[in-house]
Amino acid sequence: MPRTAVRPRSCSCVPAAPAGLRCRRLRRGPQPGRPLPGLPRTVCDARPVFATPARFPHADEVVVDWPHRYLERTEVDERTAVCVLTHDAKFDIPLLRLALDLPVAYVGAMGSRRTHDERVRRLREQGVTENQLARLRSPIGLDLGASTPEETAVSITAEIIAQANHGTGRPLSQITGPIHRPSELAGYR
Repeated sequence: MPRTAVRPRSCSCVPAAPAGLRCRRLRRGPQPGRPLPGLPRTVCDARPVFATPARFPHADEVVVDWPHRYLERTEVDERTAVCVLTHDAKFDIPLLRLALDLPVAYVGAMGSRRTHDERVRRLREQGVTENQLARLRSPIGLDLGASTPEETAVSITAEIIAQANHGTGRPLSQITGPIHRPSELAGYR
């Protein structure tokens, strides 16, 4: 069956920091406001000191609000990607609970495997179903061996694109057949 590539509509990275950047260890980690080619980017955090345009100059929108409240009033569709870049349950749980119930293309959350396990336990306690949890990409990103904030951002972006286009994430050198199919490219605009 032919696939049609779906270009993600937007990438919302919430919360911003240090939530979005706390995972950095010693102030290193992904930069949620960095440009993602062709994707409008929103950074959201409930703490005004962290959610500022000066901190995220490449973001299209910087929002000061609780991320789940922002997402409740934001128009989303099957092209929307939601990236949760914190390890703080007070942000994660309400936001992920909502995001996993919406028709978005991608829901990812940063954190260690231990953080993921604890997050899943809390989401189950909040009534999130196994089918909803199966949509959660956590730990977020593809294994690229990333060690810098920029490489981590590429890893996350690669996973979003691979999921949106039903890609495998495998090296093209290990896949046979055409690299690009005309029917797939037609929908990527």
